[in-house]
Amino acid sequence: MTPLAARILGLAALCLLMLAGCATPPPADDPEAVQEFKETNDPLEPTNRAFFAVHEAIDQAVLQPIAEAYRDLLPQPVRNGVRNMLGNLRTPVILTGDLLQGNLDRARKTLGRFMVNSTIGLGGINDVARSYDVHGHSEDMGQTLAVWGVGEGFYLFMPLLGPSSPRDLVGFGTDIVINPVTWFGQGQILDAWNYTRLGLTIVDTREALLEPIDAVRKTSLDPYATLRSAYRQRRAFEIQNRDSPAGAVAPAGGTGFGQGVMEPR
Repeated sequence: MTPLAARILGLAALCLLMLAGCATPPPADDPEAVQEFKETNDPLEPTNRAFFAVHEAIDQAVLQPIAEAYRDLLPQPVRNGVRNMLGNLRTPVILTGDLLQGNLDRARKTLGRFMVNSTIGLGGINDVARSYDVHGHSEDMGQTLAVWGVGEGFYLFMPLLGPSSPRDLVGFGTDIVINPVTWFGQGQILDAWNYTRLGLTIVDTREALLEPIDAVRKTSLDPYATLRSAYRQRRAFEIQNRDSPAGAVAPAGGTGFGQGVMEPR
């Protein structure tokens, strides 16, 4: 495993253990609090809101300006190529999810897209399969665990990673492990490539969300609650293999990363 993957997995596991130990429901003799606890499923809300504030500070100071510069400096076709390439690199994860969920038709399309785009599409830079009306889709181990009946667990918000849950955080770590790119050799060049891929994924995701997040900040009285609701709504649609609802602002993927699966505009 590359040093980058090991650090990400270690961080995810540490955060999950720390936060899971703090999850306690309200006392049973307070029915209103119990009902609210069940509806929001966010027993760590004070901690999550603190992490959200940290995330917002980092985002407005670093991530958003970088995403805006990325959009200003690179023309749309170049950004589309980056997004296509990132999506193509995630094919092993998506294909594994398709197969483990028993969805052979989606698996066939995923494999076909990979073969066409990796060759004719020059390593996935050009989404040739899309021109034949074979579109990509989101899939990850968080969705697979949900299909297998694993409960979502309580809501989590992780700085930089974004909205998640114990199930999706475990899925995120599993995605890293099952992706062959994680295990592809060692050395400074490969480590640099993995860091570059991670950086491009973050920038690509943030650029795609410039308008939606800006709209939430301007119009929502409680951006934290709005993003929490949108994340859960979108994840529910993804698990059911349905199109995302209009207005959903949470990016694809169980950790807040779009992972390159969002199709170019």
